[in-house]
Amino acid sequence: MGVAEPAGTASREPSNGRPTLRGFLTALVPTLLLSLLLVPLSGGALLLSAVPAAAEEPPGDTPVEEDADIGAARVTVTEISPAVPGPDSLIILRGTVTNTGDSTITTATAAPRLAVPLANRTAIDSATARQGFDVGLDGAFLSGHGAELEPIEPDQARPFALRVPVSELGIGAAGVHQVTIAVTGRTEAEQWDQILGAGRVLLPVSDRENRDRESRDRESRESREEDGGTAVTVLWPLISTAHLLPGSRNGDEQVPVLRDDALLTEISSGGRLHRMVSLGADLPVTWVIDPDLLASVDAMTDEYRVQGPDGLIEGQGQEVARAWLYRLREAVADADVVALPYADPDLASLAHQGKSVPGSLAQLRAATELAPVTVETILGVTPRTDYAWPIEGALDPDIVSVATSAGAQRIIARDDSVRTGTGEDHTPSAAGPIGGGVTAVVADSRLSTLAEGRMTRAGEVTTARQALLAHTLAVADQTPAAERHVVLAPQRMPSADQARALAEALDTLAEEADWARFADLDEAARAEPDPLAALSVPGTDEYPERLREQEQPTGSFEAMRETRRALDDFAVILTRADRVVTPFGNAIRREMSTSWRGEPVDAARYRAEIRAELRELTEQVHLIEKSPITLSGRSAIIPVTVQNNLMQEVQGLELRLTSSRRIGLEVDEAREVAVGGGHSQSVKFEATARANGRTVLEAQLYTADGKPYGEAIRFHARVTSITSAVMLVIAGGVLLVVLAGIRMYTQRKRAESAGGGPGGEPDAPGDTPGGGADGGSPGATPPGSGNGGTAHGDTPAGESGTDTAGGDAASVRRGETVERGR
Repeated sequence: MGVAEPAGTASREPSNGRPTLRGFLTALVPTLLLSLLLVPLSGGALLLSAVPAAAEEPPGDTPVEEDADIGAARVTVTEISPAVPGPDSLIILRGTVTNTGDSTITTATAAPRLAVPLANRTAIDSATARQGFDVGLDGAFLSGHGAELEPIEPDQARPFALRVPVSELGIGAAGVHQVTIAVTGRTEAEQWDQILGAGRVLLPVSDRENRDRESRDRESRESREEDGGTAVTVLWPLISTAHLLPGSRNGDEQVPVLRDDALLTEISSGGRLHRMVSLGADLPVTWVIDPDLLASVDAMTDEYRVQGPDGLIEGQGQEVARAWLYRLREAVADADVVALPYADPDLASLAHQGKSVPGSLAQLRAATELAPVTVETILGVTPRTDYAWPIEGALDPDIVSVATSAGAQRIIARDDSVRTGTGEDHTPSAAGPIGGGVTAVVADSRLSTLAEGRMTRAGEVTTARQALLAHTLAVADQTPAAERHVVLAPQRMPSADQARALAEALDTLAEEADWARFADLDEAARAEPDPLAALSVPGTDEYPERLREQEQPTGSFEAMRETRRALDDFAVILTRADRVVTPFGNAIRREMSTSWRGEPVDAARYRAEIRAELRELTEQVHLIEKSPITLSGRSAIIPVTVQNNLMQEVQGLELRLTSSRRIGLEVDEAREVAVGGGHSQSVKFEATARANGRTVLEAQLYTADGKPYGEAIRFHARVTSITSAVMLVIAGGVLLVVLAGIRMYTQRKRAESAGGGPGGEPDAPGDTPGGGADGGSPGATPPGSGNGGTAHGDTPAGESGTDTAGGDAASVRRGETVERGR
């Protein structure tokens, strides 16, 4: 028995070598309509024929979903050999069929369909994006080359292998073709034959027949590369996130500090950066390197530390770092190298958020100037530094302005951002002017994004490889006689699997594609512009909102400016400023890195770490706190101590001491300060007191340009000054007391002599104010006391006894005790 092929097919598919019953389930109606035709056959057999099913394909513009399937099965092609067959080649298609349904697939056959030519790149895009199955778009059934599969349980997979001569695929001419592998079969729930799933592959067919591409000698390849044609430029980025902190002190040495051990993981065997160097060494690529990555790995070749949960720990990656740099030096020795500005600053964030913040563009210029020095010092090659590469090649006028302000004359863009002035069926050559003497080197978006998936499965790798081959062939076929440059600019930090997939695709292009050659970026940038293209930069309002949302805010650039100001203020007092300015200046440039996109919390944490470390360093030079002091006498010496815990001398500082009571205490002019590393210095000020009382003294360090440095210290001072005028008053008072005493003594002696001696008659009662001599009046003054009692014993509280304390021993003792105690 046999089953009719869907409408448009040319033959039936055999099953186990015998006629079979085939039916089709329509996806558009709930009821399967069968028309049974009874035909007498030899031996009384019956032939049951089904009415052709309706088209089962969803709309052609349905977006591709990863691992999308048509029905109960997903078909994945994992190998195509050869990747670029000739008209007489035999191709081998290997893959898997995975049961994605809930019912067991009881019988299944995987078989190829006739090839469908894809006339241009738009057709290639439609073929790779389309889901579902359509006989008109997926080709007619090809008999005799199917493979029977064992039953497949849900979520299980079965492999298949098909051997198909290219000549039987219906390929009439060289070019790009689509080949569909369809799986026909039944499930336990649906016991009729149907299309269970389909997978498509791109098959670029070369027009050079009978050529064994694996045996091409180098001479033939070199002669082909001199013929012009389609030149492919591939950027190979070595970029990472910010890893290095400014560093810590270890004796007299500055020891690098890494935020974590992530960089060691990346450069170790199997790591992302290790794989990038190993693969790139054998590829005809242009290396695009962030100098900060080189500096970070170079710092690991000697003693370094790593931030851990419990503090700094000793780094252990010295040998790994040395080995990675050695392999990289060998890889780039004769290669084209482009150096990005140091730490890969985010040009779009600068243009849209940071341009208005003073000093931001200066940081970009400094990063550009530092780049070639770093690369040449570490790798021993001279890189190109006149290229700018904004994120995903997206441009607007502000980004172009910022890039050129730092010296870039060539900007790596992408054709989904820059207007090319051509239609979909023409791919212009990469380079072209965009005004102001600036050249845009426009990367091909299809090629640049082909390895952005996970690339962990063989099917993903094969799909990416075939897409690269197909698109480059389609470009070459547009204008075969004209020279064309195509640029592939992948994501900035591809994973190890993505790098492997891209490298495999490039290897195949190099070995099997006779329509393309490789060229470096400089050749692509210098090539004559495409006469059919007119490049233009879209307006600022057309910049992708998705990318704008990832930018660093203006506040982050303001924080960078404040850190830079603090660094500049600190540097002016250092005798070896480079030991601080270089590591902290580089750290500030890392704060502008493109790698912070989409990571606002981590970016803010890094900025805070840098500012805190700088603050801790500046606080190593400080004033030592003082306790309250007591000043006695006309003048005094006030010492203030400056402590320098840095491992270098500081100079150019000025120490000023001021009093809150200028009338009461005058202090000498400011003193210049220079303190050796790890030492302290006591700076002495002479103070002159004019009045007694308490005052607050403030000591503050200043830099040479008059800016306050560090925190001021304040302390109280008690002034007890004794001047010469006061001493004269005290001496005069004492003299008067002595003279009064002598006079009183003389008068009393005379009275005693006149009255008959000590026992003589006293004065009359009325002569004594307040009472008689024997009245005992409380107000009476004992004879002979005179004014002496007032002068010595009855000084009122609050009077300035301390000012006359020259005759008061107790008062003097108290003052001495307080002064010593203070």
